[in-house]
Amino acid sequence: MQYRRLGKTGWEVSEVSLGTWQLGGGWEGRFDDTLADRVLNEAIDSGINFLDTADVYSGGKSEAAVGRVVRKRPERVYVASKCGRRLQPHTSEAYTPTALRGFVEDSLRNTGLDRIDLIQFHCPPTEVYYRPEIFELFDRLQEEGQIGFLGVSVEKVEEAVKAIEYSNVSTVQIIFNMFRMRPAERFFKAAKERDVGVIVRVPLASGLLSGKLDQSTRFAEDDHRYFNREGAAFDKGETFSGVPLEVGVAAVKELQKRLGGSSTPLAQMALRWILMFDEVGCVIPGTTKSDQLQSNLAAGELPPLSAEEMHAVQEVYDRHIRPIVHQRW
Repeated sequence: MQYRRLGKTGWEVSEVSLGTWQLGGGWEGRFDDTLADRVLNEAIDSGINFLDTADVYSGGKSEAAVGRVVRKRPERVYVASKCGRRLQPHTSEAYTPTALRGFVEDSLRNTGLDRIDLIQFHCPPTEVYYRPEIFELFDRLQEEGQIGFLGVSVEKVEEAVKAIEYSNVSTVQIIFNMFRMRPAERFFKAAKERDVGVIVRVPLASGLLSGKLDQSTRFAEDDHRYFNREGAAFDKGETFSGVPLEVGVAAVKELQKRLGGSSTPLAQMALRWILMFDEVGCVIPGTTKSDQLQSNLAAGELPPLSAEEMHAVQEVYDRHIRPIVHQRW
């Protein structure tokens, strides 16, 4: 396992870490505690020391599983959670210091931890980034010892750029992958200048970049790839990185052809592509399967992509993806 410094937190975190959305039934619904414990323990056994969760993942059960496992482990494992998406309606006006303090206290109860290492705004409305009083609350929570650091999880590059104007924002979690390249163009330099850690989510574009999906693939009705393709439940960009399935499938086929000289699975190459960017602190793919977890970890051990491979990825993006997503997120 390779480790990277996560911005001004000063933490050395596993460059391939773990996101826990997939441990349960998404936002709400089924949750298998035995499965969650197995995946989390195997991840830590493999050298992962950064776990990302949220209070809305399976109604707090994901937080509880993370806390339960971490409390039993002797290793130093950093726990990141998120807050804000429980607000109904999810509007800027609903974001208040009182509500957010309550969410942090709930996360502490869910995890059973004395402190949440990193608490992140969970993709708040853009207007929230223009409200200093909301960010100031987390200075007090830090002084009280309830949190270690504050971060934000964003939908748009512009939100990331605005968020890091606040000196107490230590990390930004953002969608970045072969089908979502704008952060490298518009955000990474600014993050590095301000020593802000970059956490990459949706690294495989909701499975598109696994190379295993096609237009005939069927998804369960509770899978966001079934119900959120047009943004019915949350931002459209969270599903397939905002790329229509048929366009993504065509782009993946071209990627596989252009990268055909490699025997490495496309999913591993997609993760290694992200790690080519030094500004990235860690990437947080999710999984419920041991073989998939180990495949993700193996991506960090691959040699760097060649200049020719990087150019091929860029050309596929420019031809198929850029016109659809580049200016939107």
